[in-house]
Amino acid sequence: MGGQACVFYGAAEFSRDTDLAILADAENLARLRRALDDLQANAIAVPSCKLQFLRRGHAVHFRCQHPDAPRMRVDVMSKMRGVDVFSALWKRRTTIALPDGTRCDLMSLPDLVLAKKTQRDKDWPMIRRLVEANYFENYKKPNKAQITFWLLEMRTPQLLIDIAKQHPAACKRAALKRPLLSLAVVGSTKDLQQALQSEETAEREIDQRYWSPLRKELEKLRHAR
Repeated sequence: MGGQACVFYGAAEFSRDTDLAILADAENLARLRRALDDLQANAIAVPSCKLQFLRRGHAVHFRCQHPDAPRMRVDVMSKMRGVDVFSALWKRRTTIALPDGTRCDLMSLPDLVLAKKTQRDKDWPMIRRLVEANYFENYKKPNKAQITFWLLEMRTPQLLIDIAKQHPAACKRAALKRPLLSLAVVGSTKDLQQALQSEETAEREIDQRYWSPLRKELEKLRHAR
């Protein structure tokens, strides 16, 4: 659900770790622990790998020691701000096959974009690249879901204006969820850019408020340890 998924979706990113979204139940946690044992992975920070922390929304961090993945970091989460429950994410997943036949389940692109709406500076350029890559791959023959996705998530002013002009009915419906689309309709690039920046700022602030109590919990756990 992180940088590795972004690479698969065509928005190349140098990723130092592998981020996994998992189902937080006892049976699945046992599977995870067996997989981590195979990777010779050790927990490198609080909290520990327990259901109570995953269900609260914490990330659990590991470092692999296996010769095939030396020093590779693995981050595991089950609950994310603004993102659907795992069962829904799993139904919408994208499955790809690597050249060696290995199958990989990725968080769907719309869900990945939602998960990237954080307070971190690096995530917002990545959202822009992800949506742009999907647009340029599909704009000649888009389906309704893709058009709606672009209208709701595109962060490139001129492309957003173009999409609004090409699909006015879909834009009108999407504007009920994203009012700044009214600026795309009239082609106001400068005002649209400012509105996009305000939208980003608001999401960053929401993310900061979401993580504030979780960070306090982590501090308590660090002191206790």
